[in-house]
Amino acid sequence: MKERARFAPSPTGPLHIGGVRTALFNWLFSKNQKGTFHLRIEDTDKERSKDEHRIQIIKSLKWTGIEHDGEEYIQSTKIDDHIKIANNLLKNGNAYKCYCSGEEIEEQKKRARQKKLPYIYNRKWRDIPESEAPKDIKPVIRFKSKIEGSTILKDLVQG
Repeated sequence: MKERARFAPSPTGPLHIGGVRTALFNWLFSKNQKGTFHLRIEDTDKERSKDEHRIQIIKSLKWTGIEHDGEEYIQSTKIDDHIKIANNLLKNGNAYKCYCSGEEIEEQKKRARQKKLPYIYNRKWRDIPESEAPKDIKPVIRFKSKIEGSTILKDLVQG
């Protein structure tokens, strides 16, 4: 399988040194693995995203010698694909709709900090039937991961 790496800046301002660093690491990894390097523009913040910033980011990357393979991906143009995938995850029982407000989540995080514990989402809506869902709140979709056991990820950098 051919390795694919990507850099996904938000076009909300000029490219900064931290972004260049991330792009460079990912570009070097893709080249070392004889793979491809892609640019995905994260234009999901519609209020602050500007085409002039997107153009500046691409020019800045080229100036540093970092060029992506193929055309850049524009995140907002993929929304139909994302909806289809999310609906499949819901249909197959691998995701669920969460109706917690941002304030609720922040309160949970605050309580965890006060107890000096890491924040772990409480899965409040994980097993509640759709019929009991509020009609006036737009949900987010969360992965329905296993509650028992552990999930192991092999990080190529950290091990």
